[in-house]
Amino acid sequence: MTSSPSGLPGPVLVIGCGLIGTSAALALSEAGVKVHLEDIRMSNLELAVSRGAGTAEPVDSPSLVIVAVPPADVVATVRRVLADWPGAAVTDVASVKSDLQQQIGRETGSQRYVGSHPMAGSERSGPMAASARLFEGRPWAVTTADGADQDAIDLVVQLAELVGGVPLVMDAPDHDRAVALVSHVPHILSVLTAAQLNGAPGEHLALAGPGLRDVTRIAGSDIALWQDILGANAGQVRAVLQHVREDLDRVIDSIGADTDRLGRVLQSGQDGTRLIPGKHGDKLADLATVFVSVPDRPGELPRLMAHTGEAGVNIEDIRIDHELGRPVGQVEIAVVATSADTLVEALTARGWAAYR
Repeated sequence: MTSSPSGLPGPVLVIGCGLIGTSAALALSEAGVKVHLEDIRMSNLELAVSRGAGTAEPVDSPSLVIVAVPPADVVATVRRVLADWPGAAVTDVASVKSDLQQQIGRETGSQRYVGSHPMAGSERSGPMAASARLFEGRPWAVTTADGADQDAIDLVVQLAELVGGVPLVMDAPDHDRAVALVSHVPHILSVLTAAQLNGAPGEHLALAGPGLRDVTRIAGSDIALWQDILGANAGQVRAVLQHVREDLDRVIDSIGADTDRLGRVLQSGQDGTRLIPGKHGDKLADLATVFVSVPDRPGELPRLMAHTGEAGVNIEDIRIDHELGRPVGQVEIAVVATSADTLVEALTARGWAAYR
């Protein structure tokens, strides 16, 4: 079997042309991999092919099969794939691994299956939402089981690297505990926050700012998918939610009654934010935000970026919010705290309305 330009020993089959499957296929195709696509929904398959994600032609002998179907269909699909292509390594991209991995192991006994989970996604879904850049710089968990074939593990790690991800090899139970904490419970809290807005007067919602949008953005994600995800990881999610409920009870009891107790809860949240890895996985730096009013017309944002670069200040993060009733956007530029005053002075000198 000849290698592709990417170094993989042969073509890749992607089953499921939704957001994740099509994004992986697009990235692999850009890397020179021959990608074959399959989906029970012909419309998804045709859209993915039209975007250059791969070909709908049948594959003879894939080196790797990526199963990117809904969680409820993963076991049956992996079972079929293992039987159809006895020489291929097989992975899936479902977001919960322990029960899935155990069931596949019991039913197939195959050492060629290696679970994986890219920590990337969007509130949008389907092949038209896919991007070859979706996984760049994002963790890609590779979950191994006892006896798994090392060549298969290496292929899945190589897959993660080829699409721009950062492979992290771990066992399935650790993965499920981790995603309950950093993904599944945050999604529930986003949903619960957004749900409080139902029935709110319009004049109340008019006060909404970027903080509310940040918290509720992921609440718009696919409901059926999240029902599957939360059901599959129910035990780990419940365990984290128990701690959330305890903290919520402390907040309810202490608001207006016990400032010190409330302060301890707020402090624990502030401490937690410092544990989140920063850029490139480094320790999170102390950042400050510089606010800049930007006219809502073409060319203004690139001009602001150029002036920031001329000031010798590196942008750590950026977001834009539009001011209510005015053709002006407010750009929030996060920079290392020690550079914030320098940036404000430089932008002000160039005519921008900047402050921190």
